[in-house]
Amino acid sequence: MTSNNVWTRIKRERGLYRYNPSSQYFARVRFKGKLYRRKLETDDLALAKRKLRTFKNDLERTDATKGNTSLAVVLDSYAETLTGADSTLEKKRAVIEHLKQTWFGIDSLPLRVVKPPQVTAWLSKHYGEKSATYYNAALSVIRDALDLAVQDKIILESPAKGLTYRTRPQPIRRTPTFEQFRRIVIDIRAQKFHREAEQSGDFVEFLGLAGLGQAEAASMTRADVDLDAGRIIVYRHKTDTGFVIPIYPQLRPLAEKLCKGKKQDERLFSINESRKALANACKRLGFPSFTHRSLRRMFITRAIERGVDVKVIAQWQGHRDGGKLILQTYSHVRPEHSNRMALLINTDEPENVIRITAQA
Repeated sequence: MTSNNVWTRIKRERGLYRYNPSSQYFARVRFKGKLYRRKLETDDLALAKRKLRTFKNDLERTDATKGNTSLAVVLDSYAETLTGADSTLEKKRAVIEHLKQTWFGIDSLPLRVVKPPQVTAWLSKHYGEKSATYYNAALSVIRDALDLAVQDKIILESPAKGLTYRTRPQPIRRTPTFEQFRRIVIDIRAQKFHREAEQSGDFVEFLGLAGLGQAEAASMTRADVDLDAGRIIVYRHKTDTGFVIPIYPQLRPLAEKLCKGKKQDERLFSINESRKALANACKRLGFPSFTHRSLRRMFITRAIERGVDVKVIAQWQGHRDGGKLILQTYSHVRPEHSNRMALLINTDEPENVIRITAQA
């Protein structure tokens, strides 16, 4: 071994170094004219040697013919892989376009020369003063694009690998009561001079009674609704997955109305959304500005208050986390419900309790 006060170079293991203050091992390997460094995350020499060999093998697997691929080319390739809701695609493409317009040398500089500080500096300059939502959206696009470059063997490691998302402040989400929801639907349908009043009323009512999102409802066809089996097949554009919900008793009359006289391939709704009708109804009634998502929150909150198991609600929402997201998002419900639940915690003994006497 040769060493100084800080670093020790391990003999007969070219490229392996130990950082003396922490005893951690590091790889320092030159490959095709470029120096690569990596912390091996161990203070065990035998394990460090194995990790060094893996690191060198990874370098060998990069495609030398793609060494001069620019960030602009990678972004174009990434853009072609995008899927999801139109609104999500629009936001991601906006970030890609902003990158192309503001990243110096994006068309000519090879991606392999991009360093983590450059990614951090760009994000800080263009999104640093924006909200956590905008910052995280931009970081997500960059990370996904660079991860794709790693998969395509253009680079060994993403320069955005160590970057973290910002914590978003917990927003105040307005949720209507079921009575407010009913009044909104009635008000929308009462606008007789609006040619889409009935359709808008049906659309808003369906979102609230089914607990689904706007994109899911808009794409639904008659074939997705099985009245006999009492179920609806739902396709979630955001995650590109399908799931099934029951036709709840509160939803059945509307479901039958929407299906009546329609062909199997015909859409249930002739409109894609009803934001304006919903906003105008809220304004006329003096309610807060509820949105499509507010109606879904109302459905979930109401289901929780009625004692529906959280895992079942998660299934109805197409979630595959066993209810974790719902428990995090709806960790509190309306104070009225909480107060009713609190009354159950008392010293009185319920009438249906049967005392079990100890056997001698």
